[in-house]
Amino acid sequence: MEKEFRLADPGEGIHEAEIVEVLVSEGDEVEEEQPILVIETDKAATEVPSPMTGVIKKINVKEGDTVEVGDLLMVFEVEAEEAEEKEDAEKAEEKDEAEEAETEEAGEKEEAEKEEAEEAEEAAKKEEKEKAAEDKKKDKKEDREPEEKKEEKKTAKSEEKRKPVPAVPSTRRVARELGVDLHEVEPSGPGGRVTTEDVKAYAEKQEEEKKPEKKAEKKPPEKKEKKRPVSEEAALPDFSQWGEVERISLRSVRRTTAKRMQLSWSEIPHVTHQDVADITDLEAFRQNHKKDIEDEGGALTITIFVIKAAVAALKAYPRFNASLDMEQEEIILKHYYHVGLAVDTDRGLLVPVIREADRKSITDLAIEFPSLAEKTRKGEVDRNDLTGGSFTITNIGSLGGTGFTPIINYPQAAILGMAKARLQPVVMGDMSNYLVKPRLMLPLVLGFDHRIADGADAARFMKKIVSALENPEKLMMLT
Repeated sequence: MEKEFRLADPGEGIHEAEIVEVLVSEGDEVEEEQPILVIETDKAATEVPSPMTGVIKKINVKEGDTVEVGDLLMVFEVEAEEAEEKEDAEKAEEKDEAEEAETEEAGEKEEAEKEEAEEAEEAAKKEEKEKAAEDKKKDKKEDREPEEKKEEKKTAKSEEKRKPVPAVPSTRRVARELGVDLHEVEPSGPGGRVTTEDVKAYAEKQEEEKKPEKKAEKKPPEKKEKKRPVSEEAALPDFSQWGEVERISLRSVRRTTAKRMQLSWSEIPHVTHQDVADITDLEAFRQNHKKDIEDEGGALTITIFVIKAAVAALKAYPRFNASLDMEQEEIILKHYYHVGLAVDTDRGLLVPVIREADRKSITDLAIEFPSLAEKTRKGEVDRNDLTGGSFTITNIGSLGGTGFTPIINYPQAAILGMAKARLQPVVMGDMSNYLVKPRLMLPLVLGFDHRIADGADAARFMKKIVSALENPEKLMMLT
């Protein structure tokens, strides 16, 4: 019998993937869990295993195709007996899960009843104590005003209302996590019991009420158009009228990069601030210690020192380690320092992330980054390695150039660019007494979101980085 195989939802907001490689052909016999496809979703390439054992009857995709969640990938021919066995196994598994859930519910019910009895007993004791205290107060102060008596009655009534609410422990735990008062929740369970679903529904309702009325109701994700419509002004002419042309599909990493750069440039008002750092002394320090790091399997590059200096600046000026939520009109300051480092690969520019960079020494970073960069070039990083960055550093120094204007990695607030360090004549001293010396100068450029920070903030931020790089002893104190 025939069985269809469709692209499952990989989660994390991903709706489409690109077919990088088809590992099987029509007519091939495959085993369950055998790799049959390689797909790439938002920069991460992964193998797709066969969901069943059988023969590939039809392949609906080819290399370079873009598929969406739910699209048909392949059709399998499987033995009826095997299919039935699989269905029976699934049914048996569902039955076991149902029985297990029933047993768990019974246990939770018993535990809840016990907990309710204990709570009721405690409430009764508390009520007795409060009543005794009230009687004592009445004896001592009979001349209290009527308003105060009314208040006491109200309090007693309120306490009566706060009797234990029937609910299983797991429901109580969910209520605590969501900050929900069980007394406020309308029960739907047997015997007036509040269920976990009741708590979640109440919490969602409260959340919705907090949101502005003008906020549009969320709709389920729709399938994206394969071609992006353009305005009449942006429509391209027919270039072939002037000569020979060639069209190359915008695929894989390049397509993702194009979309993200367009988003960043259209959403963020970029401003660029430039400076240079005299790293003559730092380079001497690096040369003295690079062999020690190499012996430990790392590489002590200037980038490693820049990471450390940048983290110190981010701590001093947190608005550069932030994101802007225009919908809520809030600046989100991040109290973690996950630094993304742009890596040039055969597939395009990728940005793996070093997490908790503030907690790592120069040696730690010098060992971790080269390894992470190599994994990125080989396509061995997963999605977690490429997400969660709070600030990005990009270095084109090895390729040359005196400077450039990097685009912010949306939704971050800033990006630091490094150009090629060069030996240059530098005037040291003042107009009446100066020397010209050869110094190794590193050009730095900061791209930042002008909605969050101003030019003066950027100048101070960059000065902090330059100061750390020009003073190796000071920089070592940051480790």
